[in-house]
Order: sequence, then C-alpha cells, then structure tokens
Amino acid sequence: MIDKQILRLAARRFLLLLVISLLFVGAMSEAAYYFLKSDADRPPQEVELVIPPGTAAKVAAGEEEPAIPSGMTFVMGDTLIVRNQDSIDHQLGSLRIPAGASASMLLEEVNNYALASSFHPSQYFSLDVRERTTLNLRLIALIYVTPATVAFLFVYSLILFPLKPRVVET
Repeated sequence: MIDKQILRLAARRFLLLLVISLLFVGAMSEAAYYFLKSDADRPPQEVELVIPPGTAAKVAAGEEEPAIPSGMTFVMGDTLIVRNQDSIDHQLGSLRIPAGASASMLLEEVNNYALASSFHPSQYFSLDVRERTTLNLRLIALIYVTPATVAFLFVYSLILFPLKPRVVET
C-alpha cells in the first residue's frame, strides 16, 4: 500500500517540476523563435513583381532578366501582384498578364509551387508559400513539449532524490 505521505511528496514534486518545465520550455521556445525568426514571420501583405520592358527579347535570347528572381518566398495570405511593363503579354501559371497591365494571385495554401512562366528562360517560376509563425503555433509547441519534459524530470528526480517519508518518533 502506498503511503499518503509519499503521494503528497510526489504530487508536490510533480507540480514544482511542472512549473519549472513550463518556464524552461517557454524560455527555450521563445529564444529559438527570436534567434531563428525569418522574413516569413510577418502578417500577410501585397508583394509586387515587375516585369521590366525588354524582358521578352532577353528570354528569347536565352538571357535572364536580372530584375526578376527565379523564385520567391511568401506567407500564407500574401497577394502576388505581377505588373507587366513589357510590350508583350506574359503568363505566370494560370495568370495572363497583358502588356502594360497587372494581375494578382492570392496565396491561400501552404505549398511549394513551380509555375509555368513566360518571363524566364527556364520557363518556370518557383513560389514557396509558408505558414506564418503565430502566437497560437508557439503555444502549441509549448503544450507538446512540456508534458514530456516534466515526465523526464520527474522520473530522473525520483532516481536522484528518492522520496522518503518522514519518520515521526513518538
């Protein structure tokens, strides 16, 4: 039969280690977030891609247009606006961008896209859409890691410092 005094001692130790684990895991998680934070950790916004004049001629000659990247990284919810300043219509995936006009694409799904592109010699454009790191995701990480940490600390604390009931002499 387990002594009630041992159960109280174990419960007290467990609660103390739970608080320590929450503080430790929270501090480590936030430190990692701030040190590894990237440009993708921002609210959704409009991102503009400009196709400069003469791009079609450069692509026909097999040359890259230096002003146009081969790929871009976005946050879920961003809107890509493609402005065509070239004298020829261009295509990006399902977007048809007439000469002198613009078209937009709302990026609502996390994915890595390789879209057909008429303004690159390689004929494709890479769009990397990432999920934004929100407070909610950071709290979920805390909820996932804390139970394992407290269990680890509790078991090892029992090995290093076994629970011993106090003997009351009468």
